[in-house]
Order: sequence, then C-alpha cells, then structure tokens
Amino acid sequence: MDIPLLKDVVIILALSVIVLLIFRKVRIPSVLAFFVTGMLAGPQGLGLISSMEEVQLLAELGVIFLLFTIGMEFSLEKFSQIKRYVIVGGSLQLVLTLATVYFICLGLGLSTNESIFIGFLVSFSSTAIVLRLLQDTNQIYSVHGQISLGILIFQDIAVVLVILFTPLMAGVNSSNLNNWPLLVAMGVGLLLFTLVSAKWIVPQLLHYMSRFKSRELFLLTIILICFGVTWITSSIGLSMALGAFLAGLIISHTDYSHQALGNILPFQDIFMSFFFVSIGMLVNLGFIAENFLLIIIATLVILTIKALIAGFTAGLLGLSFRVMVLVGLILSQIGEFSFILSATGLELGIIDENFFQIFLSVSLITMSVTPFIMAIAPRISDLSDNLPLPHRFRHGFYPMNLPEETVWEDHLIIVGFGINGKNVAKAAHKAYIPYVVVEMNPEIVKNEKSGKESIYFGDAAHETVLKNINVQEARTMVVAISDPVGTRKVIETAKKLNPNLYIIVRTRYIKEMEKLHEIGANEVIPEEFETSIEIFSRVLDQYNLSPEKIDDFINEIRSDSYQMFRTLSKDEKMTCTLNNGFNELQVVSTQLGSDMGGKTVKEFLEKNEGKIVAIIRGPLTFNNPDTDFKLYENDIVIISQGK
Repeated sequence: MDIPLLKDVVIILALSVIVLLIFRKVRIPSVLAFFVTGMLAGPQGLGLISSMEEVQLLAELGVIFLLFTIGMEFSLEKFSQIKRYVIVGGSLQLVLTLATVYFICLGLGLSTNESIFIGFLVSFSSTAIVLRLLQDTNQIYSVHGQISLGILIFQDIAVVLVILFTPLMAGVNSSNLNNWPLLVAMGVGLLLFTLVSAKWIVPQLLHYMSRFKSRELFLLTIILICFGVTWITSSIGLSMALGAFLAGLIISHTDYSHQALGNILPFQDIFMSFFFVSIGMLVNLGFIAENFLLIIIATLVILTIKALIAGFTAGLLGLSFRVMVLVGLILSQIGEFSFILSATGLELGIIDENFFQIFLSVSLITMSVTPFIMAIAPRISDLSDNLPLPHRFRHGFYPMNLPEETVWEDHLIIVGFGINGKNVAKAAHKAYIPYVVVEMNPEIVKNEKSGKESIYFGDAAHETVLKNINVQEARTMVVAISDPVGTRKVIETAKKLNPNLYIIVRTRYIKEMEKLHEIGANEVIPEEFETSIEIFSRVLDQYNLSPEKIDDFINEIRSDSYQMFRTLSKDEKMTCTLNNGFNELQVVSTQLGSDMGGKTVKEFLEKNEGKIVAIIRGPLTFNNPDTDFKLYENDIVIISQGK
C-alpha cells in the first residue's frame, strides 16, 4: 500500500541529510540547509513532494514543540523578575516597528488596513531561529539573550491577538470578537487554569508518574500535557502556539522540568526541521529571479529598520550601548509567525499573491542571514568601546540585573543518591566542596529538596540534564548507580560534554572495570572486591600485623587495580605474602572451575591447605563458611595460610 506522506518524509529526510552534510563541511548554519531542502523538494523546485498539506501539519507540530520548550525554560519565577523588560520592551518594539512601517506603506500609496497589516507582519521576529542560535552559543542567559527572549515571548503572545483582529482589517465580521465578553471570560479561565495546574495539579501528576521509573510513561505524560493544553486553547479560539507555551510554563514550575526538556528536545529538532523545509517549499525561485532587485532592497530596508528600533527599545529601557547593538541585530529578521499571519491575510484578501511571494522571499532571506549576523554581532558591539560616548550612555542608565542563579563551577556532580552518594555528599559538605546531585527516584528528590539538599530529578544520561548543572565546568563526577547500562551512558554523555571531567565510578562487578575505563572512567571501584579488602584487613588484624602493614597491603591491591582478585582462570592462584615479625602469612585467592561446582567446603579443603576466610559469589560475600557450605562454579575462594 502506497502512503504518500511516508514517501514524502523519506524524500525530505534523504535530501536534508545530503544538504546538511554539505553545509556542515563548508560551515554554513544548518537552518539554511533545511530552507534549501524545501526549495529543492517543493513544487517550484524538483517537484518531489506530493502531500504539501501533510508536511505543513508536521511543520505545525514543530512550532508546538518549540513553544513548549520555550515555556519550560522560561519559568513564571524568571518572568516575574524581568517582567518590566518583557512587557515594556516587547510593547515598545512592537508599537514603534508597527508605526514606522505603517507610515512608510502609507507613503507608498497603500491603504490604511494594508499598511497596518504589513506593519504587524514586519514587527514579529523569529523565535525558532533566535532561540536555537542563543542556545548553541550559550547566550540564552546573558543580558541581551534575556532581553531578546523576553521581547520574542511578548511577540508570540501578541500574534494571537493580531490573528483575532485580522478579519476586522479585511472587513469581515469575526464571531470571536463579536462575543468578546465570552472571549475575556475564557482568557481569564485559561490564566487561572495555568496557575492552578502549575502550582498543584501537574507537580503531583509528574511526581506520581515518575515513581514508576518508566521512561515511556513519563514521556507520554509530558506529551499529553503539551497537546492537552494546546487543544484547550485552540478549542476556545486561541492560538495553538499559545497553548504549547502555557503547557511548558506549567511544567517549568516543577522539579521535573530538566528531565522533561531532555525528553522533548529530540522531537522539537525533528519537527522544527520540517517547519523550515515547509517554508522553503513555498518559495517561487522564478519569482525571486524576476524581482531580485526589489527583494534585495526590501530586505536591506527591513533589516535596518528592525535592528534600529529593537536597539532603540533596549536603549529606552536604560541598557548599555553594547546591549542595544546586540539586541537590535538579534531581532532584525522576520519571524515564523509572520508566515502564519501572512497566509491568513492572503486568504482574507488583505494582500495579493505577488505581495505574498515578495514578503515570503524577503522573510526567508532575513532568516537565512540571521546566523551570520549573530556571529558578527559581538564584534560589532565591541566597537562601542572606541566610540566617544557619554559614560551613562555607554554603560546604561538602568543596567539590567538578572535574577540571581546558582552558577555551578569547578564543582562535584554526584549521580545517584543511595548510600554511596549520600556519603560522598556528606564528605563534600564537610570539606566545603560545591556539589550537585542528580537522582531518578522522585521520592528521594522530594524529601531531600525539603531538607535544602542541592538535588535535581533527571537521568544523567541526557545531555540537557547535565548541561543544566553545568557539567562543562565541573571538575569531578561520581557515578554511584547500580544500573551498568545506565552507568555507561552517563560516562559517555559526560565525557562528550566535558572531556577533562574526572569520573569515579562504582560498579558491582569486576568484569565491568575494563569496559568502563575504555569509555572514559578515570577510576572504577568494584564493590565486591572492596568487601574482600575489608575482610582481608580484619584477617590481618587477627594475625597481629601492624596497621601500617595492613595499609600497605590494601594500597598494594588497589594500586594493581585489584589484580590480586582478578583470577580469570581456574588454574591461576593469586598470592600475597606478609610477615608480621612472628609468622609469615599467605593470603590466596582462587576462582573455582566446573570440577568444584556442587562440592562442599570440606571437600575443597581435602585438596587444599589453609583456612577459607570468605567466598565471593557475584555481589554476595560469605564470611567464614561452614564445612558443609556448597560451592558453585566461578566462586572466588579466599584462603589464609599461616607458616
């Protein structure tokens, strides 16, 4: 059975891989690769795609996941701390851009409604591209990053109202606007729903679901919240993007936001790729060629106007000249929500097909050059140091004070908060070593957080979880979990993010040591043989050896990476001889073969001299076994022989 959508997805993915590979080799941003893929695959290119509507649906999912992740990273607490910059800055940027474009369009002979509509189209910037680039360059929490993100969030919320009022500009009655009291009531209800969900419902739900320790259940719950809130907002006539943002905002208030973000980001990356591809498919290359000069002039004018107004807005907020330049350049492009708005305007007859193609081409170019503009923005902003500017203008009249956050640096990361993890944390606390704990058990996280412990819920195998605790700047990591597969994933991820990280790992089995060293562990502590060392130290004490000699013995074993115990053949015996001045003591370790399986200690001693001190069987240790104790194949027998 032929499924058109499946064929189209395969074509898009195959083309994306090829184009992305070429672009990566020549160091061109990946966003452009998806635009080019869309141009090649679309009807104006090679005409390979037959199900445009289905691809558009995948693109809409990308926008939903994007706003969902923005909401998770932009918490209510952070919003309240910089709300002046979000509300005042966002409204100033929107009004000033709208007014400027409006008067320019009036001067060109366009009608009032057309001028207002085009002003709105130009006012919005690209949340998708700016957010991704800020994250990739670690600027999301900088002053200019927070200002830019705040203005973008304001724009994303404002576009909902603009879409609602668009029918008025087209002279069409809107049922939503005619029934504005109901619309206001639904808006207030949605706000209350968001606050109640963030405070009580969702934290309890995620806590309950995470107790089952099922990644699938946790992931499905997160996606359910995302699409559930999105469906609620769309069903009452509001934007799906607004619903997705509110869903993320609700989850950001919980202890599970880092883990949720790590689970969702792969979905966002996949579907946002389809979004950029879908934009590229709308472009008419022939039309661009015919109107190339007009498109280039319009592009330069819009980039200049938006950069100047966004920078001026930052200046009105009292920020420094350097931040003004950075914010202006970051927000100089036209955004993805303008595409949605322009399609609505085309459908209602506010703009015609020719203007739509010009606007689409200009928008695509502004979005395409954004990675390059942001790359040179710091160098341009640094030029302000050489300009003869007044001190207050250069440094800002009201410098922005970002919310104080815990900045982890040169710290210790403890993965797992069982007995070993708690002991390491206690020692670190007493030694005044900064540390942070990552734990997957929600009950432990909840209890320890109430005791002011620095602990976060999450799977340390996720890059997002480790980045949130700044693994890039950590000095040491202790992995104290009992899952061998999970331990390997944690080590691989941590070493990828911080190759210089010193990793100490606890493992139950000696067979794991070599593999863990290979993938990046600096030290591996096998639990079963630490027990053996403790037993030996007790034995040596009984033979009146001095504490110094016992310590030498233990250090000898550890310095040899526990080689005394690593008997890999039934014919090998590892022996250590110590002399306490009165008698000579030999401690022998041997691993049993199949010939001794099922035999007793008594039968073993008939063929071997000495006394069995302990028997190690996997994670278990049996001290001073009786003579009728049954032996198994691969048991490690520890024998003391005095002379």
